[in-house]
Parts: sequence; structure tokens; C-alpha cells
Amino acid sequence: MAERATHRDRLRALEFEAFVAGAGGRLLHTATLLTGEPSQPPGSYVRAEALLRAALARTYADWDRLHGGDPYDRARRELAIRFAREARRHQRPRGGPLDRLTPIERLVLVLRMYEEVGEEQTAALLGLSADRVRAVCARAVAALRTGGAGRGGGTGQAPAPRGRVTP
Repeated sequence: MAERATHRDRLRALEFEAFVAGAGGRLLHTATLLTGEPSQPPGSYVRAEALLRAALARTYADWDRLHGGDPYDRARRELAIRFAREARRHQRPRGGPLDRLTPIERLVLVLRMYEEVGEEQTAALLGLSADRVRAVCARAVAALRTGGAGRGGGTGQAPAPRGRVTP
């Protein structure tokens, strides 16, 4: 019996390693967009790596419960949830092309534009209405186009995301 469990654990670990090998780079890039850390030189994105490690740890813990679900969606969801929690503590992202956005604007924009998550799915993930997601995304895009500040106004203190963002 113990031998069967050991084999199952090894198989689980190999499946997860293959997933990380295939999706880890894109997930790390998503994390660097969220945290605003530069992606170059390597090692300069400590917060993004920590965010990704935590998201992957939770994904691995839930691996057996995915039951054919998409592990990438689960890992991306964990990134979003953990970033939103960090934003609640008013840890404003530093640097990067999205630095003028509030955390919720950054999160919505990364999910909608970079990760290409649908409006309804983004709304469900963040516990917001689809209209609110649409408005936040439009505001973020407008702020980037005009070069102006997002709703945070450049104060260094961003408003916490509204709505449910916990699993």
C-alpha cells in the first residue's frame, strides 16, 4: 500500500513539474506585470517570484482536487488573489509600464489584456460586476494612453480592491 502511495506521489510531482516547466515563464511574467518589478536583470523580481511561489504552492496542494480542471487557470487565480491581498496592505507596485495604475486597475488590465481572461470570468474571479470590470479596464487603458495617473493619483497609497477576492 505504501508503495502505491509513493508511486502516486512521484507521478503527481512529475505532472506538476511538467506543468511548471510549460507555464512557469508566462506565470512569472504575469507576476512581474502585477508587482511592477523589472523583468531584467534576472533576480531583480523578488516580489514577483515570491508571489508566484505562493501561487504554485497552493496549486500543488490542490493538484489532486483539480480533477481535469486547468491548472493554469488555478495558478493564475491564485496569483490574482494573492496580489489583491497584497494590495489591501497598500503595497503599491514599484516601476514598470503599469506603475501609474492602482492595484485593481493593474490586476484587471493584466487579466483582461495580457492573460485574455473574459470579462465575465474576470468579474467572477474578483467578485465584481461585469460593468465594474469594464469600467476599471477602460479607466486603466485611458490612464496609460494619456500618461496620467490612475485613480490612486500618484499618492503612493492605492485604494484596496472592492468586492470579494478570496477563493
